[in-house]
Amino acid sequence: MFNHYEVNCYVVVDEGSRECALVDPACSSSAEDELLGHFLADNGLQPKYILLTHAHVDHIAGLRQACQAYGLPVSMHAEGRKLLCQAEAYGSLMGFAVDNMDDLDCRPLEDGQVLPLGTSSIECRYVPGHCPGSLCFVLPDCQSVLTGDALFHFSIGRTDLPGGDYQLLVSKIKERILSLPDGYTVLPGHGVASQVGKEKKFNSFLQ
Repeated sequence: MFNHYEVNCYVVVDEGSRECALVDPACSSSAEDELLGHFLADNGLQPKYILLTHAHVDHIAGLRQACQAYGLPVSMHAEGRKLLCQAEAYGSLMGFAVDNMDDLDCRPLEDGQVLPLGTSSIECRYVPGHCPGSLCFVLPDCQSVLTGDALFHFSIGRTDLPGGDYQLLVSKIKERILSLPDGYTVLPGHGVASQVGKEKKFNSFLQ
């Protein structure tokens, strides 16, 4: 969990190869950068991907540092690229000292694309509505889904920011996340984990 917005940064690991993917590197200080670096080094992990669920500034606060530290491009949905170019403006409003990131090497991800990670895999699912370019990442080996700010524990992402669309978000959550088996763990961009089955039954936004 990093920065004053308490963003959940995830490290997806293939146990056999020790390859990993960093999802939403949100470190906003050198101390947080070091904490992430020490975690990777102490566990013998080799970053293969830097993935974004979406490009809101609280989720990309440490993106430039991560790309430089591990010599990797950022992989994200093409629709979210515009937000990288507006990082400085949004950062000044939300308390982040970041610059625009339009110069970063970006690799586009598409809905349904599967990324190999050792003998494991990560499936990309496009779930817009919170903002343009929002992706969820399905991890079949551990029966989990990283939902970014699309789906939270008994809640959903806000849709009052530019590019938000409430009806689209609800529809895509049902289509692309709730279609997973009930036992899948929901790992959101903020807050505590849940399960797909619990969200189907108890999330009042999705009834």
